[in-house]
Amino acid sequence: MSERTGTSPRVAIVTGGSRGIGRETAERLAADGYAVVVDYAGNQAEADKVVAAITAAGGEALALRADVADETAMADLFDTVEARFGGVDVVVHAAGVMTLAPLADLDLDALDRMHRTNVRGTFVVGQQAVRRLRAGGALINFSSSVLGLAIPGYSGYAATKGAVEAMTLIVAREMRGRDVTVNVVAPGPTATALYLDGKDEETIARAAAQPPLERLGTPGDIAGVVSFLAGPDGRWVNGQVLRANGGVI
Repeated sequence: MSERTGTSPRVAIVTGGSRGIGRETAERLAADGYAVVVDYAGNQAEADKVVAAITAAGGEALALRADVADETAMADLFDTVEARFGGVDVVVHAAGVMTLAPLADLDLDALDRMHRTNVRGTFVVGQQAVRRLRAGGALINFSSSVLGLAIPGYSGYAATKGAVEAMTLIVAREMRGRDVTVNVVAPGPTATALYLDGKDEETIARAAAQPPLERLGTPGDIAGVVSFLAGPDGRWVNGQVLRANGGVI
């Protein structure tokens, strides 16, 4: 159960909640009983679809637009959530961008964009989360299993996710005495638009054959891991990186 009391549900913010893993996570947490805030960067239509789906299933959701790397926008988002729902219990930072190229060829503007969203964004969202999460809460950031796979072409993206893992494990220790868990989910190849974009069928088939389970992950696979970390059964998991990748590494 995610209920704080008989009438007051726990509240979750999901960044990047309009598509892919973020969307699946928002819908899963809503099914778990959370009131869910869907943060989105620019695609209001997709965010509204998530809210509509949650509402149609009997849940409670709200879509809010905020750039995860903009400290003022994120502070305003958290203010709005606290005013609407009374507090925040779970923050899932699923927003991210990825550009692939060998290090020698990676456009530095693309590197800066990844750094802004993936590193600065994690820091900005994390600052608001650690200041505001209620006791019994959870902060869940996203990395990637490519850190361990060392796949050519991923140097810029993997570098940003290495930073995410480093800061998250430190924040877990900085939260001593607050009764708030802080963890990282690191998916392997997962069938989302972010992962599939620009890849040919051969590349996708090769990735699907890597895990012993012989398939790509699904957004639902990852949302289930987030649900575990956010809920009561995950309370003794803290300061960890969970590599949800079907056994690739």
